[in-house]
This record gives sequence, structure tokens and C-alpha cells, in this order.
Amino acid sequence: MRNWLLPEYTEDVLPLAAARLEQVRRRLLDLFRVHGYRLVIPPMLEYLESLTTGAGHDLDLATFKVVDQLTGRLMGVRADITPQAARIDAHLLNQQGVTRLCYAGSVLRTRPDGLAKTREPLQLGAELFGHAGVESDIEIQRLMVQGLQAAGVRELLVDLSHVGIFRSLMRRGNITPVLEQELYGVLQSKDKSCLQELTRGLDAEVRNALLALTDLNGGVELLQLAQQRLPLYAEIKQALQDLRRASAQLAELKVEVSIDLAELRGYHYHSGMVFAAYAQGYSGPLALGGRYDEVGSAFGRARPATGFSLDLRGLVTALPPVVASPAIMAPFEDDAALSEAINDLRAMGEVVVVDLPGHEAYQNELGCDRKLVKQGAAWAVVSIQE
Repeated sequence: MRNWLLPEYTEDVLPLAAARLEQVRRRLLDLFRVHGYRLVIPPMLEYLESLTTGAGHDLDLATFKVVDQLTGRLMGVRADITPQAARIDAHLLNQQGVTRLCYAGSVLRTRPDGLAKTREPLQLGAELFGHAGVESDIEIQRLMVQGLQAAGVRELLVDLSHVGIFRSLMRRGNITPVLEQELYGVLQSKDKSCLQELTRGLDAEVRNALLALTDLNGGVELLQLAQQRLPLYAEIKQALQDLRRASAQLAELKVEVSIDLAELRGYHYHSGMVFAAYAQGYSGPLALGGRYDEVGSAFGRARPATGFSLDLRGLVTALPPVVASPAIMAPFEDDAALSEAINDLRAMGEVVVVDLPGHEAYQNELGCDRKLVKQGAAWAVVSIQE
């Protein structure tokens, strides 16, 4: 076996692709900053309980486990930065009002995931803690859209749902945990015939509402139909109202909005409105997010929370490739005027590469289209052809 081969679904990022990733990363983090989101950099390794508590069974399965040689305790390599941001908000910052955090870093997953089909996504996201109203959901959704647009993505579609509707029906129908899990799975596949079988013994109002969820997907106009077909419990009425407000706000950003009330992605993790962004040229969601008010309680301080994240590697898959910036070649000489000329050019943003002695035969590998040459007492930039 060749010992330099990488594990499956991991890869090196070469210069042009790395330049594209860094360009988009910097652009998005700068956007988050001017919206008041402060950058945090959590550790790659934490004790397993901290990484997976309150985050659901799926995250536990996605997490690589290792034994800490110092303590003997089980540790995990983070598979998601969101729970780490929740821990930072709950314990380290400990603010009473609204906290806005953002992050960008590698995560590691046991199986390939996302658009890039990698086990090492480059996760970037923003989280808002401390506000329970739909206004913070709207802020996060708008930030997600503006971020994707800033990255160069066009013709976005944002799909909205609300897990509170399903939760309300489960409570009102006194559904057992086992049946709840079965209903959740069937709704995800939109298997109406199986759903009819599972709901035969349920209260008629709850049964009809669950069956209606499989049909309630399409444009924003179906929110009116949902109001007619679903029982207007206080929680459902509020959920539909929040979806209506969020849809109107997203429409202002010139994005298409769709509704799918059977979409319960992250049901055991999220607690309210959930959303996903799609665009032409991509086979799956570019970004995912939602409200997760109950996660903070796992860290001893329950805080309302909403946020989104995306995989930068997946995001750049359909973006135009970066064109390498042409560089200027400079000779290696002990000349103060040459050093000053190089420094001036670099200060203006030009790439200047010094051609080290003995490598003249490989100048074509430097990617230069110009060179510094001495003209009298000064150094000037001329075309490489001259």
C-alpha cells in the first residue's frame, strides 16, 4: 500500500481551489462582521459529552472518537461547530441580551456528507442567541441569503418549514415516542399510504392534519391553504404567521421562497422554523439552518437560538474557478532600490516572486507575466516578453 495515499473522502486543496475558498471565506466573514457577528474559533477536540450533548443521535454517529492520553477520557473531533458556539454563549460570554457569533473552520465526519462529498467539510456559519421571536429568524435567513449572494450564487430558492407544527400535533394527539418516530420517518418520505395506516387509531383532527402535511408543499400561497386544513391550535397559528412574515422578508431580497410543512429536517435538534437554500448548479442544499432553543439547556443555561451553516467546499463547487493572479518576477540581487521597488509593488497588492539563483530554467513555473528590470538607476516593470 502506498503510505502517502489519503483516506477515502479526504483530499488536499490545491492552490487555485484554496484561493477560491479563502476568497469566499473572507468575504462572508467580513459580511458577518458588519452585521455585528463576532468571530469565535473553538477547538477541534473536546470531551465527547460537550460535543454531542443535546445535539441528537445523528451527530454522535458522525463524530470521530479518540481517547485522551492525558486523562483517559473519551474525546471527540468536532463534526459540527454549532454546539460549540452554544457552549461559548452559555458559559464563556454569559451575556444576558442578544449574542451574535460566527465561525469558520474544518469539521470531521465519519461518513462523507454534503455537496462536496467529503469527510472534512469547511464549515462556516452564524448563530444568534438570546432572542426568541421571529425577528431573529428573519435576520439569520436574510444574512444567509446575503452571504450566498456575496459569494456569487444567483437565483436562490429558500425552502421554509416549521417543526413546531408537527410537535404541536404530537402533543395534542398524546402520541407515544415510538409512534412519533415512525410518523416522523414516514413524513420525511411523504409516504401517504403508510401514513394512513399509522394514523388509523388517532384522533380524527390530528390524523387529518398529519395527512394534510404531505400535501402542503409548494409556493407561499399554500400557507393560506394550510390555515384551512390544519387545526388552528395556538402553536400552529403562530407558526403559520411566522412563516408568512419570513417569506415576505425573503421576497424583498429577490429570492424564490417555497414551503414544505412535511420537512422535519433536524426534528430532534430544532425547535421552530427551519430553512434550506438551493440554487441552480447544485444537487443539494447550499446552506441549512433553523431555530434550536433547547440546545443551550444541555450546557446549564437555556437560551433561545437560531442560526445557519454551510460547507465552503460544497459552495464553491459550482462557482467559476479562480484565475491565478499574474505575478511579477524579480531577480535576487543585493540592491536597496530593488528591495524598495518590490516592497512598493507588494504594498499595492501586486504579487512579486523572487527568482532564486540556480532556478532560471524553471521560470515558467512561477506564473509571471511581467518582470522587474533595471533601467538606468531605477527598476521598472516590463512584460516578460520584452
